[in-house]
Amino acid sequence: MTNMFINEPMLEMYIFETTQQLEQLEQAVIASEKTAAYSEDAINEIFRYMHTIKGSSAMMLFNNIGTLAHSIEDIFYYLREKNPERMDYSTLSDLVLEGVDFIKQEISKIKNGESADGDAELIEEKLHRFLSLLEKDRPHEDVPEIKITQENQKYYVATDRKNDRRGKNKFKATILFQDDCEMENIRCYTIIHNLMDMVDEVYFLPEDIIENNETSVWIRENGFEIYLITVHDYDTIHQFFMQTIFLKSLELVQLENEDAFQQLYNAKNQALQSQNDNISTIEQSLQSKQNMKETAVTGQSVISVKVDKMDKLMDLVGELVISEAMVTQNPEINNILVENFHKSARQLHKITNEVQDMVMAIRMVPLSTTFIKTQRILRDMCKKLGKEVNLEIIGEETEVDKNIIENISDPLMHLIRNAIDHGIETSEERRRKGKDVVGRVILEAKNSGSDVLVIIKDDGKGLKKDKLIAKARKNGLLNKPESEMTDQEIYNLILIPGFSTKESVTEFSGRGVGMDVVAKNLGAIGGSVEVDSIEDQYTQITLRIPLTLAIIDGMNIKVGDSRYTIPIIAIKESFRPKVTDILTDPDGNEMIMVRGECYPILRLHKYFKVSARSNEFSDGILIMVEHGSNTLCLFADELIGQQQVVVKALPNYIKSKRKLNGLGGCTLLGDGSISLILDIGGLAFT
Repeated sequence: MTNMFINEPMLEMYIFETTQQLEQLEQAVIASEKTAAYSEDAINEIFRYMHTIKGSSAMMLFNNIGTLAHSIEDIFYYLREKNPERMDYSTLSDLVLEGVDFIKQEISKIKNGESADGDAELIEEKLHRFLSLLEKDRPHEDVPEIKITQENQKYYVATDRKNDRRGKNKFKATILFQDDCEMENIRCYTIIHNLMDMVDEVYFLPEDIIENNETSVWIRENGFEIYLITVHDYDTIHQFFMQTIFLKSLELVQLENEDAFQQLYNAKNQALQSQNDNISTIEQSLQSKQNMKETAVTGQSVISVKVDKMDKLMDLVGELVISEAMVTQNPEINNILVENFHKSARQLHKITNEVQDMVMAIRMVPLSTTFIKTQRILRDMCKKLGKEVNLEIIGEETEVDKNIIENISDPLMHLIRNAIDHGIETSEERRRKGKDVVGRVILEAKNSGSDVLVIIKDDGKGLKKDKLIAKARKNGLLNKPESEMTDQEIYNLILIPGFSTKESVTEFSGRGVGMDVVAKNLGAIGGSVEVDSIEDQYTQITLRIPLTLAIIDGMNIKVGDSRYTIPIIAIKESFRPKVTDILTDPDGNEMIMVRGECYPILRLHKYFKVSARSNEFSDGILIMVEHGSNTLCLFADELIGQQQVVVKALPNYIKSKRKLNGLGGCTLLGDGSISLILDIGGLAFT
């Protein structure tokens, strides 16, 4: 294998697959650590992951990753073969996770176009020392040497076992990959590389999968055929092949007689060299001479797509929505009484909505991947802080837009760290309070309209209101008299930049930054943070995040000559107010009484400093909107109508001239004019 074979698609495949394997491996280690033992299944699973990472890294010439993976693989090979009675599971978990962290760092470098030049020598030394200690418990047994073979040959024969085929199993496997998975020849090479330790002999067709990239075409059309001799049984070989990524179908045949094995391989090889397309005829002529056990397994068809392609597709769908609005809302066309046109326009609108819904569904990914990462944080922090904490995950199957997940991952990790470091007490302190010595952190996700709520709740010490107020007073952060502050406003003090209740700095938190960054990151995607707590009982942080940032259902309104769009999901009702229902509080703020409840009024023309058609409530309309627990009424001149709108970033010229607090973006309307999208969360906190 040389550098000439490494190209961008291969690199992308390596990064994607290795990252997935590391995540699964990490979860296997953490799950095993909780039971204080590594089961046979866990040992085999971790061994396979490391074996695959070792092979693919060696193929890509990332030798430091491959060597480290090999060192971890050796330990689990020993565990699998020798099953030692005594072992320090905690130390083993630490070593494996340390190796996983190193590989993650190297993968991050590769992803950023940097060299994977990290030195894993120290970790490898620890692993070798650990394996040596394991072996000393069984000094009379030698660990068999793992053979290294030439990697680019067309067949593999373990020379010390070739002469004795008696009693061994012969198989023929035919593999088809999913459509458009690309680089079939490289994937086949990876399969052969990973198969080496399991077989005595293996032959494969086409043979020149590395030297000749055109073999991808053959494999795509006819499949990749592997002929092997092994001591392993049918189920073991079948399980190995079923782990192949992008597998479309597998046909595994056990050959009962050696002559049939050799004859079938020779016939196939001759047919391939002569470019004979009628290969099935040869198989049929041989089938009567042998007994076969056959099975065919078809996997679910899945393809991987680059995120930038999905973003481009989303942009095109957005343009389609805008173009459809321009046609259907064109006043010149609407005045034409042509029934066929309006029927076609309705059909166009229906299809556009379906295309949009489908693209949105493709972009949706479950929160489970992000949630699972928190288990590693919990494990490491509990170990270093000497705390006992259980993490309960609820609703991890909840889906959000992929771009949303990328924006909430870091804030979520910070909140979990805060819950363990700030919130959960030590076991001794919890015992004195009469609590369970094991703390509890709940991480929950659930849908709420067009938003997703992510809730982080701990049963720790809670927030002390007097301490929060004292800290805010000391730092000059209070903007209203303490007596007038609600509990919600007091708890929200922790979201102010530079505010921290931690009195000492640790490696996890307490630097006076973090919660404000969480609020800022959530605000950037149209989300919000809500804090609730009861002292010595719990602290709950609720992240309210939109399902998507791309297309929303909106209600267009008019304020003077300006147009604004309110997300439909935020609107409770709209009505023309009666002058007798308008109230004014002692500070001069306007309120309206609706069914016995008072709600604040926000005049949009005053807030955004634009001219209004009229200042009289009787000439306009009030739109009641809500965000979380906050409700207010927006005063506008008129409602224009409901429309699906494409959310765009605010242009620089708007940013420089408009008050941005309360604006979440802009959109292009059907008549070509720009409408500003209101951020109800920002307005609610005004």
